[in-house]
Amino acid sequence: MRINVTRSSLPDFDEFCAELKDLWDSRWLTNMGEKHQALEAALAEYFGIPHVTLFTNGHLALETAVAALHLPAGGEVITTPYTFVSTTHAITRNGLVPVFADIDPVTYTLDPEKVRALITEKTVAILPVHVYGRLCDVDAFARLAEEYHLPLIYDAAHAFGVFRQQPDGAPVSSASFGDISMFSFHATKVFHTIEGGALAYHDDSLPQLLNDLKNFGIRGPEEVAYVGGNAKMSEFQASMGLCNLRHVTGEIEKRGRVVAHYTARLSGRPGIVLAKPQPGVTPNHAYFPVVFDGYKESRDEIFDKLAAEDIVPRKYFYPLTNDIDCYRSLPTAGREKTPIAAHIADRVLTLPLYADLAADDVDRICDIILR
Repeated sequence: MRINVTRSSLPDFDEFCAELKDLWDSRWLTNMGEKHQALEAALAEYFGIPHVTLFTNGHLALETAVAALHLPAGGEVITTPYTFVSTTHAITRNGLVPVFADIDPVTYTLDPEKVRALITEKTVAILPVHVYGRLCDVDAFARLAEEYHLPLIYDAAHAFGVFRQQPDGAPVSSASFGDISMFSFHATKVFHTIEGGALAYHDDSLPQLLNDLKNFGIRGPEEVAYVGGNAKMSEFQASMGLCNLRHVTGEIEKRGRVVAHYTARLSGRPGIVLAKPQPGVTPNHAYFPVVFDGYKESRDEIFDKLAAEDIVPRKYFYPLTNDIDCYRSLPTAGREKTPIAAHIADRVLTLPLYADLAADDVDRICDIILR
């Protein structure tokens, strides 16, 4: 049977049907209904923050977060090339210019000191990305943003369910950092609403503005107060989210067992570099990246060998976003400008990982790699 890089977790079918039953009674299918409101409240409690605003997908959530800050047109936003292209598009589609800084070789996240070196009078924001559920250096970025008076937006698409221990021992969620954090609830994620996304934040002034931006600026039957688009999450999506949220802790634990099995089989092997655990961070086991630290051809050969056995890993992230056609004209474009990111992108595979991936399948994957 084909083994894909991921497989969506689903609640029990009857549980989902029971969650949907109210919709057949109310016929309230969209426009921020009861399920939508319930999921926003449940997520705010889960994250331990005051505000969550839901969107139909993570990209529109991120694009809206950038728009809500009213950054000056043509301003520069420093970000990472080691990310899904949505991150960069969210900057560009707001009339801003992405500036690419290199990454940390251990966490694969944006390097704060490389960001500092690129800050100019044109810089209007910093947009780091938590990668594979591994947190950025959030303390360094907080200091940097404060020093230069810059907004700090996190792409936290990979970081749902990640918590960091504070000095007093209390855990705080990945939603707690920066001015706004964006989460993707795409079907491939640890927690999903089929398609969906959210913004998490502390600023009490943002809920009305974000709702304006995602709902045509409509505030009442006869009032349109803002020029907005349409990025609302449907009640069906919210219902899936309410079901999945009940089980997400258990799903993460199952993924953790798969990660432990991979780690036992592949750690300490020459030419294979595994991501190191982050001290004080409770992971979500979103992805299992492996860096094959030989030539690029080694990674590609392993990819082909797995594909020949109907196993589908992913070259994630490859290519870099500063090396794709639509961004090659930018001053910081080109893989040579970000050599660490280029090195990792040429050698990384994310191996299949999902909650119900069988131990025998993990062994099969590892056997092919080790051969």
